[in-house]
Parts: sequence; C-alpha cells; structure tokens
Amino acid sequence: MGNLDFNVLIRHSDRFLEGFWNTIQVSIMALIGSFILGTIIAIFRISPIKPLNWIGTAFVEFIRNIPLLLVVFFFYLGLPAIGISLDGFISGTLGLTIYTAAFIAEAIRAGIQSVPRGQLEAARSSGLSYVQAMNLVILPQAIKIVLPSIGNQFINLVKNSSILAVVAGMDLMYFADLINSDTFLPLSVYTIVALFYLALTLPLSLLVHYMERRFGQSDADSTPTKGKSNKPKPTGQVTM
Repeated sequence: MGNLDFNVLIRHSDRFLEGFWNTIQVSIMALIGSFILGTIIAIFRISPIKPLNWIGTAFVEFIRNIPLLLVVFFFYLGLPAIGISLDGFISGTLGLTIYTAAFIAEAIRAGIQSVPRGQLEAARSSGLSYVQAMNLVILPQAIKIVLPSIGNQFINLVKNSSILAVVAGMDLMYFADLINSDTFLPLSVYTIVALFYLALTLPLSLLVHYMERRFGQSDADSTPTKGKSNKPKPTGQVTM
C-alpha cells in the first residue's frame, strides 16, 4: 500500500482520461470567462461613472474575501432554493470563473493605472470614445504590464478546478476519489493525479515566462540608446 503502483493508471485509464479532459474543459472555459469578466470589472473599477465604480468595487471586495468553495456552493446548493438547478460541472465552472475574475480584475486595474494618464487623454482628444480608448490604447499596454500576474492567476485557476470534486463535477479529482475508493491505493492514485495537473500547469507556466521575456525584449528594443537623442530631425535638412 505504501509503494507506487502505476499500473492503476492502465487499469483505470478511462476514468483518469475522462476526468483529465473535463478538467481541461473547465479550465479553458473558466479562463476565457474570468478574463473577459475580470477586464470588464477592472474598467468598472476605474470608471468615472460612479455607479459602475461602486459595482466593480463591491464585486471585487466581496468575492476576494470569501472562500472559493462558498461561491461554488452558491450555484450548486443555493440556486436550487429559488428553482434553478445546475449540475456540479456547470456550478463549479461558474464559481471558478467568478472567483478568478475578481483577482484578474485587480491585476488589470493595477496595469491600467500604471499607464500614463496622458495616453488616455490623448486618445480621447483624437476622437476616440472612452470604451474605444480603453480597448485600443490602454488595455493592450496594461495587460502587457501585468501579464505575469495574470498568468499566475490562470495557473491557480487550473489548480483550483479541483474544487469540482466537492460538487461531483466530474473533474480529475472527482474520478481520482472514485478510483481510490475502489483500489485503496491513495499514494499511487494521487501521485498520478499530480502528474496530470503538472501536464497542464507546467506548459502554461513556461508560456507565461516566454511571453514575459518576449515583451521585455520588445520594450528594451524600443527604449532609446543612452546618449542618443530621440528628437525628430528637422525636415528639409540633410543629416548624416
């Protein structure tokens, strides 16, 4: 019982693979959903429109200060009280999306506030609306600045997807618990599960580091060389 038995992976490969595939689906859907929702909430947080600002602040402060499990239970156990029944997979995905969105919103808000305010004013003065200026000018720079932080939140999202096991969400941990109850080989079962999670998180972590280096290199290339003037040369003059 104390030895690793990787034959359990072969004997229960169908359940391991089903759980792994469901975990991938949950992670992708929650990743996309939390990024979109987090971006919207971040814009609300810095919006000059007070009601939007209040909504964004209330969302972030409330969600960040309650457990993820409670958010998932709201959808799985709370909504049926008002006649809305969701299965564990959907409840877990919604809970994971909303919970992660609060943290992504704060990361993006910090990125937006690090962009010089003059850029927003310049974009507005050129005829762009507030939303257009945000989408075309400010957000691309903000996301580039906070990419490592957002990437870490995405990695945490993949790991937090194990919460679906609590609500029978058919994820990797859910099937691991079933396999363990059949085989009584917890060391082997959960070691295999850890390897499956590493297969998801390690490539994502490497991708984040790669993009961070690429963006850092592009910033370095665009920085003027010390000692050289970056002023535009007068038109009509020949320069060497």
